[in-house]
Amino acid sequence: MAQKGTATLNLGKGGESIELPILSGTMGPDVVDIRTLHAKSGMFTYDPGYLSTASSRSEITFINGAKGVLLYRGYPIEQLASQCDFTEVCFLLMNGELPSVDQKLAFDNAIKGHSMLHEQLVKFYTGFRRDAHPMAVMVGVVGALSAFYHEAMDISDASHRELSALRLIAKLPTIAAMAYKYSIGQPFVYPCNDLSYSENFLRMMFAVPTEEYTPNPVIVRALDRILILHADHEQNASTSTVRLAGSSGANPFACISAGIACLWGPAHGGANEACLNMLEEIGDVSRIDEYIERAKDKDDSYRLMGFGHRVYKNFDPRANLMRETCHEVLNELGLQNDPLFKLALELERIALEDEYFISKKLYPNVDYYSGIVQRALGIPTIMFTAIFAMARTVGWVAQWSEMISDPEYRIGRPRQLYTGATLRDVPSDR
Repeated sequence: MAQKGTATLNLGKGGESIELPILSGTMGPDVVDIRTLHAKSGMFTYDPGYLSTASSRSEITFINGAKGVLLYRGYPIEQLASQCDFTEVCFLLMNGELPSVDQKLAFDNAIKGHSMLHEQLVKFYTGFRRDAHPMAVMVGVVGALSAFYHEAMDISDASHRELSALRLIAKLPTIAAMAYKYSIGQPFVYPCNDLSYSENFLRMMFAVPTEEYTPNPVIVRALDRILILHADHEQNASTSTVRLAGSSGANPFACISAGIACLWGPAHGGANEACLNMLEEIGDVSRIDEYIERAKDKDDSYRLMGFGHRVYKNFDPRANLMRETCHEVLNELGLQNDPLFKLALELERIALEDEYFISKKLYPNVDYYSGIVQRALGIPTIMFTAIFAMARTVGWVAQWSEMISDPEYRIGRPRQLYTGATLRDVPSDR
């Protein structure tokens, strides 16, 4: 971060002009440093949703929405998803570099060594109703981890932060899979250290004591790619939630629990679930034209889910990878003619050829394809956001740890534009 010059702010109405530094990063737009604005002018900025405000500096993830670029630590997401597995990407996000062979082995072993849950924590599940949403269960169980690991609560100690990060990354698949098993009344399946991260999760989700479970390599690779593509996405709502909670010095388990709660919001992590619900509502290929016309009608509030993206004004760079994975999975499982998947592929084809969608750059995004893939893998719709949380945990802990170690780190304290009543007295005759 370097100063590139200054910006002159004219306050108007005879006010003096003030100079503010312009800072530049290694990539992306320059920023105006407004930290001294209030001291110099008595004013704050007003930016609902912080859409034009850089709340932090970070070395982890870079996005250029106009050009469809997503980089983890400088590496294009396309290369990482094609050439790496999820734990390699976890190591990269946490440490800044891809692991060597020895580092990869040590990291995988460390993750496997922390994948079990304390048996008293396992009993925590029985306090939930069987029909509780898995995300509600995960918010509670992840937050409760802080009751079991008192020795790692000194967040000023880098080794404690690393240990907490390893525990969270390791335990989230176990926590998520147990939430699913509990909801369907099946016995919990414990982690197996002979398996990879994604193999282990699939086994904990779908194995039963009465028979052996052998993960299909195509399915394993598909899940691994889903996790990589969702591992981090810059300063989104849930990541900002984790950072804001962490800025108070809250323990990492509480911070990640807050992130999970934020991700559960339908405007954030529920997009792939919404895509599947949309496909089920359309119901049949013969009704696609009807729904496309509704989406085009400016007087109709209906919109097709999974098309376009708030950040990417061109094609979502993750979508091509997920589209490729989608076809691999459908071919492997012989589902090309399944009515729902046939409907999804036909809707995709029409949207990619329709001038309305092309002109508005409403291309299918990662959520459209990941929902189809997860359904093909046998994952119920209710678990989609839970898997999103499992993937995003590494991004959250990397961002949290980066913030804690930043010398400019301060407790979050957004300002406001007050629009309420002015000073008044309580009536004496009341």
